Amino acid sequence: MQYINHYHTPIGGILLAADETGLTGLWFDGAKYSADCLAWKHEERDMPVFEQAKEWLTIYFSGQEPDFLPPVHMTGTPFQLTVWEILRTIPYGKTITYGEIAKEIAVRKGIPRMSAQAVGGAVGHNKISVIIPCHRVVGTNGSLTGYAGGIDKKRKLLTLEKAKIGR
Repeated sequence: MQYINHYHTPIGGILLAADETGLTGLWFDGAKYSADCLAWKHEERDMPVFEQAKEWLTIYFSGQEPDFLPPVHMTGTPFQLTVWEILRTIPYGKTITYGEIAKEIAVRKGIPRMSAQAVGGAVGHNKISVIIPCHRVVGTNGSLTGYAGGIDKKRKLLTLEKAKIGR
């Protein structure tokens, strides 16, 4: 069974989803792919995982780096899971390019290269935005491209983290 809850941030509302294992989704209201993995049959409920996620978000939106992660339950293809694992390693306030992620995956797989566009597709389908920081991925020249929550939200998240934006 999946459960949902809502949270309001300074930059917009968020829909949270979870199952018995952990957080399965976190989407800004109106985001591309919003709730794309949410089961048709779900229930709105307060749960400890939602309280932990809300605590994390409250700390984050106060301009601080949370020192914990709520339990997450990521589901996707092996490739998506690899990309999302790399997203989790991007430090607070830092950015990485799609190409750099593609190079890391190529090294892990022992292949000459990996498509940055394929990485972009997996990043764009990250189901737990903000906590799994897909907003920290930028274009080769540092441009703010491809954020399912909207480029304006991506800019605000990176500004909140005092990340260097652009060249």
